[in-house]
Amino acid sequence: NFAEKELGLTPTKNYTTYVDLKRPYVSWIVHASPTFALKHHLWHFPFVGDLPYKGFFSEREAIEEAAAFPNNQFDTYIRGVTAYSTLGWFEDPLLNTMMNYSDHDLVNLIIHETTHSTLYIKSQADFNEQLATFVGNLGTHLYYLKEEGNNSFTLQTIEKEQHDEQIFSHFLTQEMDLLEEWYLKENQEKSLQKKENRLEEIKFRFKSQIVPQLQTRSYTYFDHQKLNNAFLLSLKTYVYDLSIFQQVFEKLQKDFPRFIKLCKSLEKEK
Repeated sequence: NFAEKELGLTPTKNYTTYVDLKRPYVSWIVHASPTFALKHHLWHFPFVGDLPYKGFFSEREAIEEAAAFPNNQFDTYIRGVTAYSTLGWFEDPLLNTMMNYSDHDLVNLIIHETTHSTLYIKSQADFNEQLATFVGNLGTHLYYLKEEGNNSFTLQTIEKEQHDEQIFSHFLTQEMDLLEEWYLKENQEKSLQKKENRLEEIKFRFKSQIVPQLQTRSYTYFDHQKLNNAFLLSLKTYVYDLSIFQQVFEKLQKDFPRFIKLCKSLEKEK
């Protein structure tokens, strides 16, 4: 109700029913990228267009899809997801896969997915996901501000997590830009070992420069994750340079419905 009435998102009957899937994830997503380029492999679908991932309802099928990419030519990454939006075509239920979320993370998830039901521009996955991340974060903050007030302990937790997300987003944006330049550098001998060394440098900078600035454990997984292009691009889709959305939001005097209306007006823009 808050997302629809206060934020101007499209009213639906989503999340009014509950389904237990008897499994930990609703689907498994495959990402792929060339070995020496930060470039999404795209899959084409009706209605939604080109997407930088493909989902399966069983992990086995996702593993088979990833195995179809020659490992000397492509990086692949598989992740389980706990929710997805049918973009207003169907009524999305709450799932057992969402029930391990903290309350405020569940609020964020519902606002994120409701943003997709409100606006989803064909073949623009990065824009769609970054918009939903921005709206989910800001909407959750506003929700708890209204429900619990300025002294809310939940709000303090949210602010710490969003502080960390801004730091991580800036770090990821900078590192991916530098890595892209490294791949494009002329007269450079490209080898898997040199690439591994270059990716380890990113992890070293994360551990030495970013971890000391973090206020939560939200991004500690990054230090233990085996990095490759497909994994980095999966992060880029959601958190790469969200500052442009903040700038537009502030330019519109922080009027949320007006912000959503402007974003919807971009649907036919190139």
